[in-house]
Amino acid sequence: MGIRIRVRLEPELARKLARLRRLAGPAGALLTPAAVLALALGCWRLAADMNFTGQFAISGGLFSHWQVWIGLAVLLQALASRLNRYGRGGSGAAMP
Repeated sequence: MGIRIRVRLEPELARKLARLRRLAGPAGALLTPAAVLALALGCWRLAADMNFTGQFAISGGLFSHWQVWIGLAVLLQALASRLNRYGRGGSGAAMP
């Protein structure tokens, strides 16, 4: 036996949620190139540590470590994936 509970959203809240859903797709699309850039910087820093390339542009601080850049790339891509899924309507199905 199943029980269904219907909850009606107020029109103003429904409009806000629809607007956020429309903005989630473009935001996710912009985060993917940022993730690729962070991964490229992480690879550059790793190659610089192994003396395959020249000196890395950032010589000190938190962002001078390759682990930070690669972790940031993974985080950005995961966020982009979540935003793209939310923008499509929450389903895991591929876009037509």
